[in-house]
Amino acid sequence: MSGAFMRQTNLKKIITAGVIILFFILTSVPSTIGISNTMMLSASTQHSHKTTTDTYSLLIITPSIFKNEIKPLVNHKTAYGLNTKLITLNEIYDQMYWQGRDEAEKIKYFIKNAIEEWGVQYVLLIGGRSSQFKPTWYCPVRYACMVDDWEAEYLSDLYFADIYDTEGNFSSWDTDNDGIYGEWFVNEPAQDSDIDLIPDVAVGRLPCRSQREVRIMVQKIICYEQNAYNQPWFPTMLVAAGDTYPEVANPNWTGYEGEYYGNRAIENMTGFTPTTLYTSDNTFVNKRDVIREFRKGWGFVYLVGHGSPKQWGNNGPNGTTFVQGPNTNDMWRFRNKDKLPVCVVSGCHNSQFDVCLLRMFNKSTRWKQEGVPECWSERILREPTGGSIAALGCTALGYTKEDKTSFDGGINELEVSFFQAYGKDHLSILGDVWASAVSWYIQTYPVNWNSAGQGDSWIDAKVVQSWALLGDPSLQIGGYPG
Repeated sequence: MSGAFMRQTNLKKIITAGVIILFFILTSVPSTIGISNTMMLSASTQHSHKTTTDTYSLLIITPSIFKNEIKPLVNHKTAYGLNTKLITLNEIYDQMYWQGRDEAEKIKYFIKNAIEEWGVQYVLLIGGRSSQFKPTWYCPVRYACMVDDWEAEYLSDLYFADIYDTEGNFSSWDTDNDGIYGEWFVNEPAQDSDIDLIPDVAVGRLPCRSQREVRIMVQKIICYEQNAYNQPWFPTMLVAAGDTYPEVANPNWTGYEGEYYGNRAIENMTGFTPTTLYTSDNTFVNKRDVIREFRKGWGFVYLVGHGSPKQWGNNGPNGTTFVQGPNTNDMWRFRNKDKLPVCVVSGCHNSQFDVCLLRMFNKSTRWKQEGVPECWSERILREPTGGSIAALGCTALGYTKEDKTSFDGGINELEVSFFQAYGKDHLSILGDVWASAVSWYIQTYPVNWNSAGQGDSWIDAKVVQSWALLGDPSLQIGGYPG
């Protein structure tokens, strides 16, 4: 054998060995404490393919800075039989190194794998904005880009819940692959189409802006689940509403819409004793009426009207006056202590949890009341002397049937469906109730992605995309027995 041939043969062996080593490095999963290597799956793996014996019902995703504050919640959930996995964002980014174009998509891929490998049903995201003056987040968010004359984009945590498309493949919400999500412009068909908008997992968020807020919210959840069961205040419901769309502005807007939907919600709450505060009978004439009643403690509160990131209220009969309800400066006045309701607030932008003080310095965002340190739903959720155990509301404009050509559907229909899922369908886990309402709405009002932006289908898509669950999706409504 010639020396040249031997050298060539050795060279081939070296190259072959190098390729094998390189392949091993590229395909091996980095070892990360707390995460099984089997978590890594290809993007095409279907959720019916479960290959590990570890199962977790609840996945909590947190930045490292909040990890110690979350541990008592993990222990509490586990003690009540809910297997819980706590994962930090850094661990997710390490695991999803080869998947996801940005941090939000990496989280979504991780949730997909968690469903497939661990059987996860509920995902709790921990963290809101990390600065009042910089566009930074403790836990990433996704903005949907459905443009109207008020906003070019809005927050949508439904993105993290809608994992699969109708074919069972990963749903990126970016079908045209341009890095902009949920695009749908005025008078045009959707650029990002065929998004099914059905939750594949129940997702909620604690939009905490500090470690103190995390401790407050965790303690409220633990206290509620341990003590709310069989309490006399729980099977009660407070509804405040008025004439959302005065007939004087449009002859088709007959009746008192807010009060109508309040009554429909009550009809669905079997076994609950309701109290109504309505502008039509002068039981709701100013915010003191709501504050006084809120203090008594309720199982559910439904506020139907108009809102902004800072305030909520509704019209008097036929628009005679606008009655201000409680705003973000009033939450401390509730003082309902541990008698915490699930609060559904119906109004534009009450749950717009990206507000910050920097927006005070812009004329437009200041007028929109976005220049506040936290939104209405954040404030009621983190109030340490009471407030609510969860808040469900809009991160964007809250479109109603009055905005639709068909005069059917809208955010109020979605809210009533939420109460039906709990009161009539007897779902008792908060995230299941939320997911049921969203699924019902999209199945009842299916989206035609080829229709024009700002038409009825555009509105229906925005209704569900912008309806956020701020709270624990695994929450046992009414607490655990014993």
